[in-house]
Amino acid sequence: MCTTIIVGEKATADGSFLVARSADSSSLKAQHFVVHPAVTGQSGIYSTKAHGGANDFTYPLPETGMRYTTVPNWKTQLHGAVGFNEAGLGITGTESIFASDAVLAIDPYNKEKGITEDDIPEVILPRCRTAREGVKLLGEIIETIGAGEGFGVAFVDLTDVWYLETGSGHQWIAQRIPAECYFASGNQGRLQAYDPNSKDMMGSATLTTWAQEHGFWDPEKDGPFNFSKAYTRDDGRDRVYNDPRVWVMQKYFNPSIVQAPDDGRNFPVYLEPEKKATLEDIKAMMREHFEGTEHDPYGNGLRGDEPWRPISVFRTYEAHVMQVRPWLPKAIGEVIYLAMGMADLSVFVPFYAGLEEAPASYGIGTDKADSKSAYWKFRRLQTLAMTDYPKLAPIVKQAFKTFEAETAKKQALMEEAYLGMLGKDENAAKALLNMFNHKVIEAAEALAESLMNELFTIRTADIEESVVFKNNKAKD
Repeated sequence: MCTTIIVGEKATADGSFLVARSADSSSLKAQHFVVHPAVTGQSGIYSTKAHGGANDFTYPLPETGMRYTTVPNWKTQLHGAVGFNEAGLGITGTESIFASDAVLAIDPYNKEKGITEDDIPEVILPRCRTAREGVKLLGEIIETIGAGEGFGVAFVDLTDVWYLETGSGHQWIAQRIPAECYFASGNQGRLQAYDPNSKDMMGSATLTTWAQEHGFWDPEKDGPFNFSKAYTRDDGRDRVYNDPRVWVMQKYFNPSIVQAPDDGRNFPVYLEPEKKATLEDIKAMMREHFEGTEHDPYGNGLRGDEPWRPISVFRTYEAHVMQVRPWLPKAIGEVIYLAMGMADLSVFVPFYAGLEEAPASYGIGTDKADSKSAYWKFRRLQTLAMTDYPKLAPIVKQAFKTFEAETAKKQALMEEAYLGMLGKDENAAKALLNMFNHKVIEAAEALAESLMNELFTIRTADIEESVVFKNNKAKD
């Protein structure tokens, strides 16, 4: 269960593409960061089952595969969550969405052999060079082999950002996000209009005719085709679990808009933000939990029974923001800002596309806490902070806010130096980038460990105060 926001290049303050998603499943699901090398002369079949993945999906391996990155599950090294390849194509997936029961009764998911979130990065990133190409290939797989589950996937490159949603086991739709707009989704099929003749839209060959044939769309009665209405679930579960997340994101970027938090079917698909979005705005959305309202499940005692499901939940195992700045070399122009664990109590660490190898701490970590993996350094801190959120969370959040602000200044200086070196000594520029990126990653881990010690000190004093057992003269 996830939350996605995508911002077109003319809707951002600096002209970059911004794509973000929180990945929510289990707080015990440690994530790694993996750099997959380019390969040549490859043959054989990619198999999900061979990696212990979700099902038995298979697909031919590309003879020549590009270098790419992923952030996978520790156990299978699949479900790469987010990554860029050497051509500049980036993917984040998936946003879990749900087709209607009536649609699935006729065209069910191919749960045994269909493509799932486990497989999408492994299939697309080694072989596709553009967002449009990635959308087309994934769509072909859905139509021919089938989808193993319902999902939404974002594709971004140096010129475009696209979003694809499944409608059933074999139906799908995709649209290019309008340059001046943003798109927000929370576990729902959100796309609506479809024009097969538009260069900014793609879909399965029978997307509209299938819906009409099976009674899910009547042009005379319903008017223009509406993908969400024809294919996706829309019931009481959406009103409190999904709608408020989209509502709060749209309210953030368009404060003047007035709409009921439970009217999700009528929310605009795309909006032009009243103020152009920044990287910090998108991070804030990944950290959103209705703070300061009656629906905040953390600030007034931990309340797991709060009906409004926030964007930042404890079981978020990672959140990320992909930034693409096409005017810069890909090595520094494409960055994944990765927050391990719960975004509200984590720090967004930059991983540049030019990073050649991730630190060892990002290649370890399981479903049991440890003191060495990057994932558990952040997760242990978050767990401790949640024991007294009102008292401890502000300490963590302020420290990470300061770190991110200072890191941004350092990034600007490094990027300037990188550009100055690039035309003179490419190897020196690469070395600078990699040395800087490793230092930032290591500094973030060190800060998490320092904060954990600070919080342990506070909690130790708190507990001693509550069970001190002094004698009547306040002595030992």
